[in-house]
Amino acid sequence: MNKPKILTSKTKIRFQDCDPFNHLNNGRYIDYFINQREDQVMDAYGIDIFTMILKEKIGWVISNTQLAYLVPAYTMEEVAFESQTIAYSKKHLQAEVRMFNKDKTVLKSVAWISFVHFDLEKNKTTEHSPKFMKLFEETVLPLSEQTFDERERNLRTIKKNS
Repeated sequence: MNKPKILTSKTKIRFQDCDPFNHLNNGRYIDYFINQREDQVMDAYGIDIFTMILKEKIGWVISNTQLAYLVPAYTMEEVAFESQTIAYSKKHLQAEVRMFNKDKTVLKSVAWISFVHFDLEKNKTTEHSPKFMKLFEETVLPLSEQTFDERERNLRTIKKNS
């Protein structure tokens, strides 16, 4: 059975995560993106990151995030997320996560999140296992854009022209 390359989920924007204008606070976007990606990976691939950390003492840590805010997300608004692995190597993994309105007709925000595979016992980076390398090979969906700035410009152009 083929594993999905684009993972999806939905959630509501919570009051405590918003600013006085009822917009999702810019500092909270990353939390939403990470939480949705973790849930999606668990649902689609059966990878329980926290169990893996506890039992195997390996996991991923975020090494870089890039985020573009396109349209505000509002208090109690239902939003949809898509994510995909856009690049990987022996020790690194990069995902794009997109936040939409609930019908996926309006792109609200996009993030590129880079992770490094980490061994907690040795307190240093480590290579992905053959099992993970195979999963990444099967599910990677690269983008045509090579940089986040290029991706953001293209998405804003699409938004402007629609």
